[in-house]
Amino acid sequence: MTVPGSFNAAEYLLGQGRPDALAVVSPRRTLSYAELATEAHRVAAGLRALGVRPEERVMFCMVDDVELLSGILGAMLAGAVAVPVSTMVTGLELGRVLADSRARVLCVSGEFSGQAAAALTGAPEVTDVVLDRADPAEFPAGVRAHRWTELSTSDDPVTSLTWEDSPALWLYTSGTTGQPKGAMHRHASIRAVCATYAEKVLGVVAADRFLSVPKLFFAYGLGNSAFFPLSCGGTTLLEPARPTPAIIAARALADQPTLFFGVPTFYAALLASDVPDDAFSSVRYAISAGEPLPAALFTRFRDRFGVEILDGIGSTEALHIFLSNRPGAVRPGSTGVAVPGYSLEIRDEQGAVISAAGTPGELFVSGPSTAMGYWARYETTKQVFQGQWLRTGDSYVLNSDGTYTCLGRFGDMLKAGGIWVSPSEVEERLLQHPSVAEVAVVAAPDEDGLDKPVACVVAAPSATVDADELIEFCRAGLAAFKRPRGVVEMAELPKTATGKIRRNVIREMVRDSLLVPQPQS
Repeated sequence: MTVPGSFNAAEYLLGQGRPDALAVVSPRRTLSYAELATEAHRVAAGLRALGVRPEERVMFCMVDDVELLSGILGAMLAGAVAVPVSTMVTGLELGRVLADSRARVLCVSGEFSGQAAAALTGAPEVTDVVLDRADPAEFPAGVRAHRWTELSTSDDPVTSLTWEDSPALWLYTSGTTGQPKGAMHRHASIRAVCATYAEKVLGVVAADRFLSVPKLFFAYGLGNSAFFPLSCGGTTLLEPARPTPAIIAARALADQPTLFFGVPTFYAALLASDVPDDAFSSVRYAISAGEPLPAALFTRFRDRFGVEILDGIGSTEALHIFLSNRPGAVRPGSTGVAVPGYSLEIRDEQGAVISAAGTPGELFVSGPSTAMGYWARYETTKQVFQGQWLRTGDSYVLNSDGTYTCLGRFGDMLKAGGIWVSPSEVEERLLQHPSVAEVAVVAAPDEDGLDKPVACVVAAPSATVDADELIEFCRAGLAAFKRPRGVVEMAELPKTATGKIRRNVIREMVRDSLLVPQPQS
């Protein structure tokens, strides 16, 4: 039996910069490449001391700072699987992914210790919680609590034997179907996104400084703030706080990023703010992904801030961007062309390849960074990962000039702020409210042309629908970004003869619902 050559993505990333070069800048700490490597190896030793074995999962619910970055790298150095998850989840939601992943170790920033305590009641396999900037809390019996600073004092380098195809990361996503599921990525996939999009589209160099609105738990943000800067010996500018236009503009003015990454919703927020027009004067490229960037936002941002936005599309399953506009060749309103190293196909509902320009179909992608599949989701894996091809679930057309334009979701999933939202998950929550008899959640464009969730509700007998109350009810039980931005009361939901909800009809009915004043939330 031939043993493949060893490769560890964390070791690769940490070895690209000069030891004395600046690797990380955050409001609390600044680290050189040598110091970041020391920190990552300390984490690796600490995880081993907790009994973490190769390929076991280590979950991180942490703010973007040195601890999360070194934690992800340290887990990979130890041969474990790093599982960064959204910090916007409720305790119940965190408990579900903890239980699904069967992680034994959970690393948590102090801000989220309450969610962690709630999550552990539904995740009996967790044995250890590591807390950053918080005293050990009261957790269920059998769960040991540790301080991050006391995780290890070892200075010895720790690198477990891993291969290109060894699992490195699980990233949870609702993706193209239903409830969150873990997309499993190899060590080699991390190097692949650096060698394709980062090098061949952005042309990253050691002098680059990277500032990202999307966080490290998000596949898009993980590339922006970890993989890409470290792969070229550059500097990542981490921001622990919830991003606002004022915070991001202040960081941009103070730390002078050369590459700025956002999502269309945030670009719209910047345009609506009073941040200085020269806030992004140091930026050579702004990048957008997560959802299609309306042409009007591209034009308004360029005209005000003097920077063109390179719109692209990626996915958690593909790890990063595989279709993108190019510097100096942007077609506003399009997603550009395939990133070198990736192949694209548009297929009809029968699976036949569509070659004619202007004919819509579903986008499929093939490339070196696609996930190995979903953890413990056999049927869904077969639907999405089809041989060398990844089914994106997005409806696209090929334009006559060779660029691609997104028409929306091929199915019923929607995005809010660039993050997938499962309509069924929001509907399930709303149906728990006593005033709701039936509900369908669909997407409707807001004033900036960005899709947001809208709940179409049929009231229970003798009940009254209160839009503000329902939105707050969702906020209390779901991550805030999943809440509906509007509530439309209907006498009945349009359905087919077999009783299925006609979502396409509902989307047309509420298409303009967010263009009129909505309840404040």
